Order: sequence, then structure tokens, then C-alpha cells
Amino acid sequence: MINITNVKVIKTEGNFRVKGIASITIDDSFVVHDIKIIETQNGLFVAMPSRKTPAGEFKDIAHPINSEAREVIQKAVLNEYEKN
Repeated sequence: MINITNVKVIKTEGNFRVKGIASITIDDSFVVHDIKIIETQNGLFVAMPSRKTPAGEFKDIAHPINSEAREVIQKAVLNEYEKN
């Protein structure tokens, strides 16, 4: 299992769907920037960094490959968001 060793969250100001931008450090060795915290009808959602393709679609450029890793990342990011 992955170990999230650091989380930084910058909250956005104003009435936007994107409530914050996060960076995580994995095992004190690898950093993922531009993780978005988005407000939806069902609560907060953590969206991995993505880029727009020439076809106009958004594709993740970094993402967990299993549900357990996604859950660890989401919990770490949302816990840090709630602290601020």
C-alpha cells in the first residue's frame, strides 16, 4: 500500500466548484501536484491532475491504479482540506 507522507492544500476563494488544489508526497519520494478538490451534489471529490486532449476530452496524467490507493489519496487530501 502507498504511504502519503505529506499533503499540502491551497483553498480557492470565491464561489467556485473547485474548492482547493492539493499536492501529495508519496513515500517521501514522489510528488503529485494539481490534485483538485471539487464540490459536487454528493459532497467533495478528489480529481487527479489532467490535461485536455486535441479532441477536447480531459485525460488524467497521474492516477491511482486501484481503489485502495485512490481511497488512501482521497482520505489524506480531504482530511488536510478539512483542517484548514
